[in-house]
Amino acid sequence: MARHADERISGPRVSLPRRVIERPLRQVGKRLLMALGVLLLTVLIVYVDRDGYHDNANGTLDFLDCAYYATVTLSTTGYGDIVPYSDTARLANILLVTPLRVLFLIILVGTTLEVLTERTREEFRLNRWRSTLRDHTVIVGFGTKGRSAIQTLCSTGLSKDQIVIVDPSNKVIETANADGFVGVIGDATRSDVLLRAEVQRARQIVIATQRDDTAVLVTLTARQLNRGAKIVAAVREEENAPLLRQSGADAVITSASAAGRLLGLSVLSPSAGTVMEDLIQQGSGLDLVERPVTKSEVGKSVRETGDLVVTVLRGHRLLGYDDPAASPLQLTDRVITIVRAAAVTPLTTPPED
Repeated sequence: MARHADERISGPRVSLPRRVIERPLRQVGKRLLMALGVLLLTVLIVYVDRDGYHDNANGTLDFLDCAYYATVTLSTTGYGDIVPYSDTARLANILLVTPLRVLFLIILVGTTLEVLTERTREEFRLNRWRSTLRDHTVIVGFGTKGRSAIQTLCSTGLSKDQIVIVDPSNKVIETANADGFVGVIGDATRSDVLLRAEVQRARQIVIATQRDDTAVLVTLTARQLNRGAKIVAAVREEENAPLLRQSGADAVITSASAAGRLLGLSVLSPSAGTVMEDLIQQGSGLDLVERPVTKSEVGKSVRETGDLVVTVLRGHRLLGYDDPAASPLQLTDRVITIVRAAAVTPLTTPPED
């Protein structure tokens, strides 16, 4: 999971999906324009009734004096060198200038208040997220493999709020947030990073890192934190697969070997290669689905079911459809079938691993 140094941050943190907000410079510009508008309006009010004010310096007010009075009145309580003495000027100060002073101060401190409010809201969302997160799925690595795994999981009905992504790159987590996923920025080989992803309460963990040695370390750490979770890991080299299993992975997918077998099959039979690619692409065309045996199927043979059964899972044994022991089906069995699936909406184009 090596990334460029400029994409890393000093420590792990949780990043929740957020609404798209205005750019900070645009927000500051709008507030400056509003403050300037309030100031000009106050200057105009004072200038219209300038005869009702007294300047201790020369007794009368020109436009510059009105601008000076408006500025010090809005930003402070005034210096007393220019004062309203007529009833009209005093009434205008009560009804107009004072509310404008309050509005001016609100505009000036609005950015600070918004930051404090946003931090409080973000902390509340984070605490609520932690308290409600149970039996979720942790995806380590948000590259091509990780995003493909997420797309497959979402096509089976898993909601986005039940997926937590861990990646050391801030930009990658921002992309994950844009897709609606919660992200944890940090090195997944560290236990504190995985704890921020609540891995100790996860039901399943998918490890899709770029390096095999990183996958081994993440698997060891994840298994230490959660003994009961199902861990599936991907490796590039087939010789590293046994090491992943020894580290605690329940299933190991060799990406390079799998791609090579699919290439070889496509050379021997392009049609067979197309079918295999269709089967492993969840959510469109044909899908492989694991489901329990229904009560109506108990006692029947594999060929008598309504679906195209390819394998029967009995306990920890995998029985092929042509295995005599696979029939009759039992109530505790699970079957892997080929079904027709509907298309799913793809995620944003992923970065290459």
